[in-house]
Amino acid sequence: MSGSVKQVSATEVDERLAALRTNANAIEAIASAVEGTLGPKGLNCMLVDRFGDVTITNDGSTILQKIDTDHPAARLLINTARAQDDEVGDGTTTATILASTLIQQGVAYAARGVPLTKIIEGLRAGVAAALDVFEREKRELDDWNEPLLRQAALIAGREDEEVADLAVEAARRVPREKLVADEGFRLGKCVFAKVGAKSEVVSGLVIDKERMNRQMPREVAPACLLVVDDALEPEAVEDDALGTDSGFQKYLQYQDEFRANLQRIVEAGVNVVVAQKGIHDQAEELFTEAGVMALRRISRRDLAKIVEHTGARPLKRSGLKKPTEELQKFTGTAERVYQDERLEHVRILSGGGEPAATAVVGAATREVKEERQRIAEDATAAVQAAARGGVLPGGGAIEIAAIRAVEKVREAKRGMAAYGVDCVIEALKRPLAQIVANAGFNALEKVEDVIAAQAESGNCALAVDCDTGEVVDMYERGVVDPALVKSHALRAAAEIAEATLRINTIIRKKEEGPDGKAQGESGSAPEALP
Repeated sequence: MSGSVKQVSATEVDERLAALRTNANAIEAIASAVEGTLGPKGLNCMLVDRFGDVTITNDGSTILQKIDTDHPAARLLINTARAQDDEVGDGTTTATILASTLIQQGVAYAARGVPLTKIIEGLRAGVAAALDVFEREKRELDDWNEPLLRQAALIAGREDEEVADLAVEAARRVPREKLVADEGFRLGKCVFAKVGAKSEVVSGLVIDKERMNRQMPREVAPACLLVVDDALEPEAVEDDALGTDSGFQKYLQYQDEFRANLQRIVEAGVNVVVAQKGIHDQAEELFTEAGVMALRRISRRDLAKIVEHTGARPLKRSGLKKPTEELQKFTGTAERVYQDERLEHVRILSGGGEPAATAVVGAATREVKEERQRIAEDATAAVQAAARGGVLPGGGAIEIAAIRAVEKVREAKRGMAAYGVDCVIEALKRPLAQIVANAGFNALEKVEDVIAAQAESGNCALAVDCDTGEVVDMYERGVVDPALVKSHALRAAAEIAEATLRINTIIRKKEEGPDGKAQGESGSAPEALP
């Protein structure tokens, strides 16, 4: 009959949401792999590769990076969590479970007929309200002696006292302007873990390399460094050209020029040479005779650190032809450069450029070393994030506090967008629920207890003590998280959720050849169909 309303069957709804359900299930599976690690009572995850090598960790970022999955939605979640780790150094587990909850709730409402555009509209409004609460409630930390700064490191560092102290001390030795204002600087990258090392903070750099040979000096003080962002070797002559007289003469010319360049390096007073690539045998011999320490095949990241810390200016191979006086302008300085022969690494201390610090973390075995490296990276990243953006009460407290503001947005929303706000409310309950569940308590009961206690007292720092199950003040217990980590985790979760909810169809692409065209394409115009 014309004008009648078309009835949509459950089968049609299921078919329409098939892609969404597939993606949601993949993301839920990834979230379930890391949710058990959350909180002080979180357990470990064992990761086994195809060779049988085992990694045991409760670091969400490590688990996500090592999970073997080809599902595109799962990869989207993993890549976003990795970006979270690169940006603020922590919060990947929180971002993952928030995203999973937002998506699961969104799918449930979509299956009931709520338009996805309305869900996304409400989701955006709810997340914005929660972020406003995070911004309003954060405590700024302007003093390095502020106890909450160390507590942020302690919580992020799995309550390892030694690592927390190292993280705070490393932050103290870096200029505060660099730590807070330099967007490219990551304190978490200044961690060096080594089996058998003594845990300490070094005022300088630790480079995981050795000098070229044992005849070179083990220690140079004071040091004059030349950084070669290239291979330190003569210009090459093609094999075919060497068979000709002119080609052989060119070869001899290059050898003479190379020897002259090496001599100028020594005459410039350089006693430490750092090369990004290889160093020729001839250079090794000359440097050994002249008492010059040479380091080769240094990573670009370490090379950049050396340049910044020593004040050196990197040179290409062609730049070595400069006169001695010009060459000296490219050198850097350090109070001391020496090789620890037992631990097989080189330390560059008190450089003449930007101050630097390295948190050296000792370990008993390789497996322990990797885990302590991850713990120390999280702790140092937490110190930097706390210094930059302040701290918020941890333990899921601030997410519960944000629910009250989000509920007000829900009351003001008209129409079906309110269901999207409900998704945010459920997601904000999830961190606390997972933390107390991992501690062995009833999640539903404890979440409601905290909601009631916060509403009655107006204290946004109330959450659950995972030892006793009582509702306590997280600030008084020293349980804090960097505000930047919390905010970034919620934003990342919202981005993942929105991107996933917008996917309507999954289509397999054609395989592309090296020229970028789909395999089988000739590049000619398609033939007309008969």
